[in-house]
Amino acid sequence: MKLFNRWRGRGQPLPDPHPIQSIITSSLTAGLVIAGLFFLTEKIHHLLIMGSFAASSLIVFGLPESPFAQPRNVIGGHCIGSAIGLIAFMYLSSDWWAAAVAVALTMATMKLTRTVHPPATSNPLVIFIAYQLNPLHKPTWEFILFPTLAGASLIILVALVKHNLHRSKNWPLYWY
Repeated sequence: MKLFNRWRGRGQPLPDPHPIQSIITSSLTAGLVIAGLFFLTEKIHHLLIMGSFAASSLIVFGLPESPFAQPRNVIGGHCIGSAIGLIAFMYLSSDWWAAAVAVALTMATMKLTRTVHPPATSNPLVIFIAYQLNPLHKPTWEFILFPTLAGASLIILVALVKHNLHRSKNWPLYWY
């Protein structure tokens, strides 16, 4: 019963609501960034988009003061997640257990390197699921460049412009 009582929470109030202007501009920017990544993917014939970038956009554009939104965390976290996913896939197995190991190692590595970016924890799953959907297409090391590094870098580039045009505070809080 003691455990269930803990589930009621601490009784703290909800956080303050986000200002409507912030909701509109961050949502529009996130949508435009995702559209831009798709557009560039078609134009340059290199993959620049993956599902985890939508969640990254929410954090980077909607919660820019968060440690998870800082460039070091976004780029580092995504590269770590993709690299560990590739290593696990190539050197362990393409089975479910290797995907689980890759996610756990990604989380541990991001915490150890202080590059935690929650959406990037799903990058190993992106690699494993893509192979499950199309076994003829095995992931390669190019995945770290396209879409991982290129896509994450473009998100940060847009964030640098957006956050420093319309805010009184400088962004990012830190690089390293």
